[in-house]
Amino acid sequence: MSAVSEALVREYFELHGFLVRQQRKHLARAAEEDEEIDFFVWNPQSEDRLGAAPFILNSSNLRAITRGIVAVKGWHTEKFSPAVLAREPELARFAEPKFLKLANQFFGDGEPLTKILVLSELPQSEALRERSVAVLREKGVDAVIPFRTILTELIAAVEVKRNYSKSDPLQLIRILKNYDLFKEAQLELFKAKRRRK
Repeated sequence: MSAVSEALVREYFELHGFLVRQQRKHLARAAEEDEEIDFFVWNPQSEDRLGAAPFILNSSNLRAITRGIVAVKGWHTEKFSPAVLAREPELARFAEPKFLKLANQFFGDGEPLTKILVLSELPQSEALRERSVAVLREKGVDAVIPFRTILTELIAAVEVKRNYSKSDPLQLIRILKNYDLFKEAQLELFKAKRRRK
């Protein structure tokens, strides 16, 4: 996973009031027990809601999360289909019990722990998306956040007239916005349907 993907995810959680702790900032020589968890996140202002948060999270659903562990899989060229999940079983390793013990040592017992996977995107087909969600839930993942959601929120939140000198990702977004290199979001009212053959 690249440091850029990790930095974007960190900025996203901090934008929404979470306190974020990275487990390590070095490359481990061998696979140790904590290398699957990228972040511990804690929301000091979480809101209790009736019912559970949806599996595919967006910014409005984050308020329901009090504490969680986050794994970032920044594969920006591939969709996470059931076939990819079957081929790459380590995608959901962070949700295994041995990693949850580490999280409970960090947080202590108490509030429920949400296991969040950040990924490029789920399949567009509803059937494939539902199968992917079922496989992830089966492996212990509680929620996913697509990178599109993270990038859209960060781009919208960055102001051109502010200086983000302490954050390289936000400063880069500010510069790109200053030169009008982001397109405005468009409505897709008349999206063309594919013909069946």
